[in-house]
Amino acid sequence: MTRTVVESKTKTAIIGFDQPFCVIGERINPTGRKKLAAELEAGDFSTVEKDAIAQVAAGANILDINAGVVYNSNPNPNETEPPLMRAILEMVQGLVDVPLCIDSSVPGALKAGLEAAEGRPLLNSVTGEEDRLEMVLPLVKKYNVPVVAISNDDTGISEDPDVRFEVAKKIVERAADFGIPAHDIVVDPLVMPIGAMATAGLQVFALVRRLREELGVNTTCGASNVSFGLPNRHGVNNAFLPMAIAAGMTSAIMNPVAAPVNQTKLDAKKAELAEAGIIVPDDMDMELFAQVTGLGSTKFGPGSEMTAIRAANLLMNNDAHGSDWINFNKAPVKAGEQEAGARGRRTGGRRRRG
Repeated sequence: MTRTVVESKTKTAIIGFDQPFCVIGERINPTGRKKLAAELEAGDFSTVEKDAIAQVAAGANILDINAGVVYNSNPNPNETEPPLMRAILEMVQGLVDVPLCIDSSVPGALKAGLEAAEGRPLLNSVTGEEDRLEMVLPLVKKYNVPVVAISNDDTGISEDPDVRFEVAKKIVERAADFGIPAHDIVVDPLVMPIGAMATAGLQVFALVRRLREELGVNTTCGASNVSFGLPNRHGVNNAFLPMAIAAGMTSAIMNPVAAPVNQTKLDAKKAELAEAGIIVPDDMDMELFAQVTGLGSTKFGPGSEMTAIRAANLLMNNDAHGSDWINFNKAPVKAGEQEAGARGRRTGGRRRRG
């Protein structure tokens, strides 16, 4: 069985055919997040800290670290990204103890990340482009790390799945020339948006099977790409992930966290109920209110995709005795109930001794 080992200083995440699906948290990435980009340029890591903690709490096995900020003060990422990558990595490593994925298109940032990372990080990424192969594969070999291989080359991203397979095969073969084994290549076959290409789901499922059976490699993807541009994206993602897992996909770069309900939505729901003649008491617990009205939660927690993944692990027999599914679905014990239960157990013990 193919197993890709990714390590922090003290913890190991295994991506493998016989392993639970590996979740690579994507949130530490300023792309499309203007507020985070501005914070990072200003040396403010508070959002990164929150994202790191929330993703691990939600069940992420690996955290992807992307420092791709285009500074207003200096638009040259070759100068700004390497020190920022190092700073983020060191901060995250001091905060949470999970393996990391170093994500950059800047060679200097990849190298800075490899130098700063503890353990055995995952490198993201190499493509079939000649200059990228010649730049990234020596780093992979030198630092003895696994790498994400994206199935595009100098011709771009092909809509033909056979072409994308051949690009992946080329990368695996070129890696072998450097002495890099197939089990250290995690192929991203590139998931197309289902809204733009009706066969996108079928394509990726077939590709994943071929990559597993013919090349013996693990696979990953940007899971939310499949639902891009569609309504109810979580619903599409929740269906896609278990189907991809059943086809043989072994990991995904994704957001494991459900964002909390904000005050605006809470106020809107209360106003809606008031119009129907239902008055919400001022002292009502807003967490309870959010849950009973179907809004979600006022706290960060695992997203619905994490539930779908855990169910798929159970159905694929990659959850020993169903323990993860059972623990995930246990209602949290409140402090008062826990104390009452403990007192009850102690009383019972005294009666037995008597």
